[in-house]
Amino acid sequence: MDVAGLNPDESFSAITRENKFSQEFIDFVELLLEGTIKNKTEIDEIITKYVENWELTRLSIVDRNILRIGTFELLKTPDTPVNVIINEAIEIAKKYSTSDSGGFVNGVLDKIKGVRS
Repeated sequence: MDVAGLNPDESFSAITRENKFSQEFIDFVELLLEGTIKNKTEIDEIITKYVENWELTRLSIVDRNILRIGTFELLKTPDTPVNVIINEAIEIAKKYSTSDSGGFVNGVLDKIKGVRS
């Protein structure tokens, strides 16, 4: 959405229409997308609190959104183990962002995991 300027429905459609995914995967993507959007204000406040010496708007789009989704998962998907959430976010950051992003995402989400109820 941030990169292409799409609305949530267009984003979801773009993710799911070009690939054949299981219904379980599609449901999970929908949960992440809708949940992150619905809780964006709260999520951004939490990330801002734990990102040292950076404004949220100064983060790369990829890193910012990995942190948003990871934070949503940490806060709102209690059945998913914390280590799984953080490790997946790190791997996505390594693959789709800079060489330093994995460590950065790890550090921020490691701090945020303490917020999880």
